[in-house]
This record gives sequence, structure tokens and C-alpha cells, in this order.
Amino acid sequence: MASSLTKDSAGAPTGGKTFFGHPRGMATLFMTEMWERFSWYGMRGILVLYLIAGVLDGPLEGREALAASIYGVYNAVVYMAAMPGGWVADRLWGARKAVLVGGIVIALGHFTLAIPSDLAFFCGLGLIAIGTGLLKPNISAMVGGLYEGQPSARRDAGFTLFYMAINIGGMAAPLVVGYLGEHVDWHLGFGVAGIGMTLAVIQYVLGGRHLGDIGKQPGTPASPEEKRSALRKVALWGGIAVVALVLDIALGTYDIEHIVNVLAVLGIVVPIVYFVTMYRNPALTSADKPKIQAFVWFFATAVLFWMIYDQSGSLLTIFADGKTDRMIGGWEFPASWYQSVNPAMVIVLAPLFATLWVKLAQRDREPSTPMKFALAMLLIGGSFGIMGLAGAAAANSDTGKVTVFWLLSVYLVQTLGEMCLSPVGLSLSTKLAPKQFVGQIMGLWFLATATGNALNGWTTKLNAPLGDAMYYTLWGVIAVAAGLAFMTAGKKIRALMGDVK
Repeated sequence: MASSLTKDSAGAPTGGKTFFGHPRGMATLFMTEMWERFSWYGMRGILVLYLIAGVLDGPLEGREALAASIYGVYNAVVYMAAMPGGWVADRLWGARKAVLVGGIVIALGHFTLAIPSDLAFFCGLGLIAIGTGLLKPNISAMVGGLYEGQPSARRDAGFTLFYMAINIGGMAAPLVVGYLGEHVDWHLGFGVAGIGMTLAVIQYVLGGRHLGDIGKQPGTPASPEEKRSALRKVALWGGIAVVALVLDIALGTYDIEHIVNVLAVLGIVVPIVYFVTMYRNPALTSADKPKIQAFVWFFATAVLFWMIYDQSGSLLTIFADGKTDRMIGGWEFPASWYQSVNPAMVIVLAPLFATLWVKLAQRDREPSTPMKFALAMLLIGGSFGIMGLAGAAAANSDTGKVTVFWLLSVYLVQTLGEMCLSPVGLSLSTKLAPKQFVGQIMGLWFLATATGNALNGWTTKLNAPLGDAMYYTLWGVIAVAAGLAFMTAGKKIRALMGDVK
């Protein structure tokens, strides 16, 4: 790369080599995210199966229900950590350092999971949650920085390309980690995921020169008093949590369901409190307030979308393990391999959707963002309609199992919905966010996933009493109704968005 490169208004190098027509810094963030997602999806692919097989006691049905609840709540904790992670970047370190530290902590978490101990297992999950909270919102905010001042359609195309990185890592991980975990050793699988995260950190450090000044400084540095106040709050609430847990154990009343319930409540309360606090912040201008109101609409819709979508790693994995015919010849492939289907479909569909949005924008026919979200809800609802039929087919089958094509159809419809919501939502968050709150708005976007997964701590428990057919059909109907409601409210939401398209 030539040494005479200039920098744009965001501090990113311009001119010289590009990455598939995008800024060269995208290659650094693309590869870092790819390896980080390899580590995350590898661990996620075998988490529920490991909980059922190695950690939880009791009858199989009870273990499956509890594993699904723990999985949902753990996902919630990971994405909930994006809020303080965004604050750390905005007020203390800047996004660049937050991503680096987050990556190192995630790698340590995966290597801790590789230790064959129940205590090490839960400590490793805690480290991964902290590290992901630092990395996930801030690397996305840095992608937004690469497209400062560029057209909306180009920014959306950039985020769709970035989304391919997520899914390349997500596709490869279950194939490698899933096979090793299910057929060799669970902890070896977790350790391989750690190697992936280590590669992410190395790539990030080596490619940092292509990012210019993006993310080097916090957007609104905290004053010494604000730092002390934040530290006191962390100590206070952390202390309360520890004391409550110790008392629960000391009284002999401890049950992991208590943690599930507390975190499910937090998943609802935290975003409400945060939206109110941000809306009342004196730094928020009158022009920005309607945009925050618009973001609430997108947030609420995304919560329901992710609540349904992320059951692919819990209830759908359990369905794949026990109620799907996985035989190829005389060999039964690992249930975790189903987790590679959605990322593989995204890899195929992402460039098609990116091209589609750009071409439609050139003809002034691109669907509005509210319409894209409405379509996403209709599709995710349709996927659970298919799942309801699959559940009924399994119940009426002589073997109690269905063919692979049921789940493949579910994942295809979900992927189409995901392409209408997730990369578009990432891009939208950077556009609606006031400059001083970019990291925190990105944190709120990921908090939608946290809230959806927190609710799964409760909703997945309905699967056993309702049965597959009724359970999936119920949520499918709710999602379709939400999509129609969002479509109806589209004009009002577009008005709140102001100049953001």
C-alpha cells in the first residue's frame, strides 16, 4: 500500500488498494470478525448438547428444558454485556482498544472451557461474555466509521459484506468444533474455538495500520468524577449480586432457575431504563430525539425476531438431535452440523441482497427500512409455521423422526428474514445514533438480541407442555401479526427517522 495515502474525515486511509471495492480497513475488520465468530459459533454449536450430556442432572426432558433456558439466558448475558462494552469504548478507551482487549479475554475464556472441570466451564462462559461485550458492538461501530459521509446504500452494502465475515466463521465452526466435541472430546472442541479467537487477535493487531485513526479515541471521554461514579456503581451492583448468590447457597435454596429468572427480568428492565436515560440526556439534541423514538420501534421488533431465531441453537438443536434423521449411508452426522446451514445460506444470499438493495436504490425502488423489518417478521413467523408442521410430522412418524429437509426449509426461510433485518439493522443503528452515543446505540442493537434470548429463558419452557406443533405454530402466528403491525406503522416510523433513509 502506498505511503502517500490521505485520510478521510473519519481518519481512515483513502486511495490505494481496496477490499472487494470497499475500504482496505474492511479486510482487517472482516478477518477479525470471521475468526471471532468461528470461536463463538463453535462454542455455541455444542453448548446445549454438552449441558445435557455432561453438566445437568435429572431426567432427559428436564435436562433439555433447563439446557434450553440456560442457553437462552447465557446468550442474553453475552449481548447484554454489549451495553457496558459500548460505554467503555465511548467514554474510556475508544473502540480500537476495546476490541483488542475483548478479543484477548474471549480467547482466555475458550481456553478455560477446555479445562475438564464444571467450575472452569462456567468461569470460561463468564470470560467469553465479558470479552464479547467489549468486542461485538465496537467492531461494528468501526465498520460504520469506514463509511463516514458515504451514501446510505453503500454503507448497507459494506455492512452486508461484513455480515459475510460473521457467517464464514459461523459456517466453518460447527463443522470443526461440533465434530470434535461430539465425536472426540467436548473440551477439545472448546479449545479449538480458542485457537480461532487467538488468530482473530493476531489478525487485528497486524491489520490495524489500515484503520487510520478510527476508534483510537473515545467519542466523549469521561471526566475523573464520571469514572469514579461508574466504578462505584459496578462495585455496588456486583456486590449485591454476589451477596444474593452467597445467601441463596447458604440458605440451601439455590437453584440455577433463580439465575435464569433474574437475568430474564434484567433483559426486560435494562433496555427500558437505558432508553429512558438516553432520551433524557442533556447532550441529546431535539433533532436526535425522534430518531431515538424510531429506534425503539426497530428495537422492539428485533427482540421478537431474535427470540424466535436464536432458538435454532437450543430447541431446534435438541429437535435435530432427537427427532431428525441424520443418517448418511451408515454414518450419523453430528447434530451440531445443522448450525452451519444458516451461515452457509447467508454466504450465498448476502452478496445477492447487497446487490439487490443497491440496484433498487438506483431505481428509487428500494424498500424502506420499516418495510424490510416487516418482511423479516413475516418470514421468521413463516419459519416457525414450518417448524410446527415438522413437529406434527415427527409426532405421527413411526420412527419419531423427520427428514433433513424440514429443518433445511426452516433455516432457508429464517435466513431470508435475517438478511432483511440483521445487516440492515446494524447499518441503521450507526445512522440513527447521535455521534456521542454511537457505541452505546450499537450496544442497544445487540441488547435486542439479549432481551430476546432472556425471554427465551422462560418461553422455551412452554415447549414441553404444549408440544412441538402447538408451540412453534403459536410463535409463528405472533411473529406474523407483529410483521403486519410494523408494516401498518411504517409511515409514522419513517417520519420519526427524519433525514435517515
